[in-house]
Amino acid sequence: MQQLLNQLNKGHKYLQRLFLHLLLILLASGLVAAPVNAISLYQMPNVSAGEPTWIVDKSEVLSRINEGKLSSQLESLAQETGDEVRMVTIRRLDYGETAESFAQALFTKWYPTLEAQANQTLVLIDTLTNNTAIVTGEAVKQIMPDEIANSVASETMAVPLRAGDKYNQAFLDASDRIIAVISGEPDPGPPIIEEEVQIASTFTSAEETDTKNATIWVVALLIIATVVPMATYFLYQGFS
Repeated sequence: MQQLLNQLNKGHKYLQRLFLHLLLILLASGLVAAPVNAISLYQMPNVSAGEPTWIVDKSEVLSRINEGKLSSQLESLAQETGDEVRMVTIRRLDYGETAESFAQALFTKWYPTLEAQANQTLVLIDTLTNNTAIVTGEAVKQIMPDEIANSVASETMAVPLRAGDKYNQAFLDASDRIIAVISGEPDPGPPIIEEEVQIASTFTSAEETDTKNATIWVVALLIIATVVPMATYFLYQGFS
């Protein structure tokens, strides 16, 4: 009987190790979210006022043609008005960080004094969540109030992003509106959104399917880890 009990205990420990091993595989495969590859403020390049760096595309979502076009437009704006606009893409933030908080911290890093910040504008997209943010200096606020700046981030840029991750278009549209306002022209305003009638789909998306499958696996493994020890115990009681 002692030999049988030892075998049952060994089997129980084996199943526990198997369960932990499978759970680690799920974590490693990305079926369960993990905070990897999060970008930190210290991984961003150092940029200062007056430096001809207008685009920092850490997510690598902008085409070379559009990056060159944006750089040319923003450099011309700086030469004509003295106001500088820089556009940034990042991917994946640390937990607790938002596009707004990261943009504000980066703005302070690049322009550490109020004097350096005065004529600066920073536009940012987190390409993992498609959240946007904009930070402006005090001199810019006199020309482009926060109401317009926030509209650029939440409306002008949001429309092409919702239409299918159109990052190039989002920055081009934002650039056109910001340049117009800072140059003293009338604000063209946010894009007109045409309402579309959405027909509910009866098909399950691939993402939903993956999530359901991952959940089923985790639940099944948890059931096994719970039921097997109980079955072992009752089996032992039957033999005793």
